[in-house]
Amino acid sequence: MAVPAMASPSPFYALDPTRVGLDAARSKYAAAVAPTVGPERMEPVDLVVCGTVAVDRRGTRVGKGAGYSDLEIAILTEAGLIGPRTTIVTTVHDLQVVDAELPETEHDFRVDVIVTPEQVICCEPRSRPAGIVWAHLNGEKIRAIPALAARAEAQRPADRFER
Repeated sequence: MAVPAMASPSPFYALDPTRVGLDAARSKYAAAVAPTVGPERMEPVDLVVCGTVAVDRRGTRVGKGAGYSDLEIAILTEAGLIGPRTTIVTTVHDLQVVDAELPETEHDFRVDVIVTPEQVICCEPRSRPAGIVWAHLNGEKIRAIPALAARAEAQRPADRFER
């Protein structure tokens, strides 16, 4: 299991169930017992469970607004660790499922399954972003996220930070 911590250059906690107990699934405990790793040290991801503030029945979700979940998915997709067969799930209360279509942009991913206390909603498949959409990020955001800054420096021209 990998739990993201975007403030680190190695933004994922590697949780090996043969080495840690079930308590490691709690974020505070994971930080205490698990090493942090970059995508290059991770295995492919079969299932993603993401936090959501609101979600529509198509699977378009709204998080807390910082875009961290979109970036986590983008980094793992670029690394070849998340693909079309990876299932993305969110768990929410029934009141968080809205009938109106939520807005989405090119860098947003949709969930495949919505689980509430009362129902399981399977969403129509949609193609996902192929990776980081650099045009949607400014220099301040890139510099604020070490894993992103490292990728930008390795993959993009020097003027990437001038925006």
